[in-house]
Amino acid sequence: MDQTARDANSLRIATVNVNGIRAAYNPKKKQTMGDWLENRDIDVLCLQEVRAPDAKLRELLGEEDWDILHAEAEAKGRAGVAIATRKDTENRPSRLSGQPVATRENIGVDYFAHAGRWVEADYELPNGQTLTVVSAYVHSGEVGTERQDDKYRFLDVMVERLPALAQHSDHALIVGDLNVGHTELDIKNWKGNVKNAGFLPEERAYFDRFFGDLGYRDVARGLAGEVPGPYTWWSYRGQAFDNDAGWRIDYHMATPALAEAAQNAVVDRAPSYDTRFSDHAPLVVDYHF
Repeated sequence: MDQTARDANSLRIATVNVNGIRAAYNPKKKQTMGDWLENRDIDVLCLQEVRAPDAKLRELLGEEDWDILHAEAEAKGRAGVAIATRKDTENRPSRLSGQPVATRENIGVDYFAHAGRWVEADYELPNGQTLTVVSAYVHSGEVGTERQDDKYRFLDVMVERLPALAQHSDHALIVGDLNVGHTELDIKNWKGNVKNAGFLPEERAYFDRFFGDLGYRDVARGLAGEVPGPYTWWSYRGQAFDNDAGWRIDYHMATPALAEAAQNAVVDRAPSYDTRFSDHAPLVVDYHF
């Protein structure tokens, strides 16, 4: 399928953990993030693990092409999330009505105020409805450590924030690296990871709630069906990428009406190990309004 083909009335939203924006744009790579973006026709681009100052992100992505909202982490070289929307230009009209009408640069609690893990933007759609987009980066965690405690604390706040977003806008969409494989279909080697962060029963229970009583939909899973993957992250170690021994930990979580508008979801997996610009692959979804 031609990955650039799209409905004229659709909005194309992509999410990718770049594992450092400077590394993703390193000209020594066989394929950079810029190469991927050039012909992908993305309207809204959500990034995680930017790990760079705001000025560097704007320089690399290009302020002439994108309106950029960046929640930088207080700790240098860590985390950082961003939402970039295509600017309206003569050669490429915007499919959104200008800049966000409102933005919020953290999840709403002081503990995570400077963590660089959550950023929100409200947009007015051409049909007059509102769309809230969130770029989120959940902690990777580590069993028995403070990192895992922080992961659970962040997921607890998400349980409170998701219903509020659904009430706030006509459509809400949380995308990003959520660092949990929800089901056995989401990890190639799930049996070997049942006691590891990312596939713990306690973590997966949060996603049961997200896609259960909280009412959100797992867009990529809904479109792919009950099949293994498609995975979005592969370790740089060993032959994980070549053997497609991956994890599906990058999501589009949408309120029901928005999920119904999703036409297709594609993981832009690099053709080979040496053409990757990150250890994650972009997850791209077209929404028809």
